[in-house]
Amino acid sequence: MAGEPDVRVRRVYEPVSPDDGERLLVDRLWPRGLSKQSAHLDAWVKDVAPSTELRRWYGHEPERFAEFRRRYAAELREPERAKALARLNEAASHGTVTLLTATKDASHSEAAVLAEQLRAGAAGQARPAGTAGPADEDDDVPGDPACWLHRVCPACGTIADADPPTTCPQCHTEIPRL
Repeated sequence: MAGEPDVRVRRVYEPVSPDDGERLLVDRLWPRGLSKQSAHLDAWVKDVAPSTELRRWYGHEPERFAEFRRRYAAELREPERAKALARLNEAASHGTVTLLTATKDASHSEAAVLAEQLRAGAAGQARPAGTAGPADEDDDVPGDPACWLHRVCPACGTIADADPPTTCPQCHTEIPRL
C-alpha cells in the first residue's frame, strides 16, 4: 500500500460505517453495555492495550496525555504488546483500519497513540541510504512503529539520532539498550 495508511480512531459505541474497513477494538476491557454482536468487530486486540497500572494512572485526564503517550510508547516495546502492534501494522498495510475504543475522548486515548504509531511507521519506511531501517539486524521487532521506540529517552521522551543510541542528545540521560 503506497503512502500513509488509512488509520481511523472512533468510539466503539458509534454506528458502524461502510468506510470503517477492518474494525479493531484496542481496549483491554470490554466496553460496558455493548454486546459482542452489536460491536461488529473484526478483532479484539486487547494485548496492545496499555497496562492496568498506566491506564489507572492516566485516568483519561488530558493534561497527562503527553506523559501517557511517552509511557505507553515504552510499553509497546514489550514482547506481547509489540506482537499485537505488529498485527495492527499488518492490517493497516492492507487497507483501512478503524481502531475502536470505549473512551469518551478518543483523541486522547490509546487508540490515538496507536494510530500515530501506525502512521509514523509507514512514513519511516522510506529512508535515505545509510540510515537505520527495518532490514537492519539491530532493529527491534516487529517493524517501524516499535523499532524506533528503542531511541526514545526514558527521562524526557526525546528521540535520539544515533543508532544504537547511548545517551539522550537533550538531557544526556543514558538510553538503555533493549
